[in-house]
Amino acid sequence: MPSGQTHDRITLWSLPVVTALTLAVTRNSDLTLLVAGGFFFSGLMLSPDLDLRSRPFKRWGYLRWIWIPYQRMMRHRSVFSHGMLVGTTLRVLYLLSWVILLTLFIVAVAHLFGGEPVPWQEFALSVVRSLFSYRVKLIALFIGLELGASSHYLADWSSSAYKRWQKMGAKGWFSGVGKPQKSKRKSTRQSSGRSRKKQPQKSRGNRRKS
Repeated sequence: MPSGQTHDRITLWSLPVVTALTLAVTRNSDLTLLVAGGFFFSGLMLSPDLDLRSRPFKRWGYLRWIWIPYQRMMRHRSVFSHGMLVGTTLRVLYLLSWVILLTLFIVAVAHLFGGEPVPWQEFALSVVRSLFSYRVKLIALFIGLELGASSHYLADWSSSAYKRWQKMGAKGWFSGVGKPQKSKRKSTRQSSGRSRKKQPQKSRGNRRKS
C-alpha cells in the first residue's frame, strides 16, 4: 500500500491539475474554488484512511477523538470506508452529525445560562432553504471531496494490482488471485508431511537389513 506521505504527495501534485480542469469546464471561479478546496480537504483531512490511526487522523489534533467511533465501526478498506461515493457520503454524514451534536450542545448551554430560546422550526426551515439555494455549490464541493477520495482509491488499487502482477503476471490483475497461493502452501505442507512420514520407514528398513 502507498504510505501516508505518498498519498499526500499525490494530493498536492494533482491539485493544480484538478483546479485547471475544473476552471476549463465550469468557467466559474467560485465552483473551481469549491472543487479544489474539497479535493484538498478530502486528500489531507477527510481521507478514507480515517478508519486507521493515520496521518489524516492525527491532523485533526484535539478533535481527533471524534473519529475513534468511526474507526471502531469501520473495517479498514471496506466498502463503507474505501467505496466509491459510499465512503465519501458516509464520512460527510458522520462529520455533519458531530457538527449538529456540538451545535445543539452549545445552544443548550447558552440557554441554560439565560440565553433566549431558539425557534427550532424556523431554524430548520432556514437551513433547508439555504441548502436548496446553494445546491449547485454544495454539489461542486461534494465532487471535490469525492475526487480527493478517488485519488486515494486509485493509488491503493494501482499499488495492489502492481504487486499482484509482479507475483502472478496478468492473472494478478483480477480479484481472488490469492487463492492459488494458499493451495500451493497447503500442497507443499502435505508433501513435506508425507516425506517426513516416509523417512522413518526407510531407516527402519535399513536397520533390518543391517
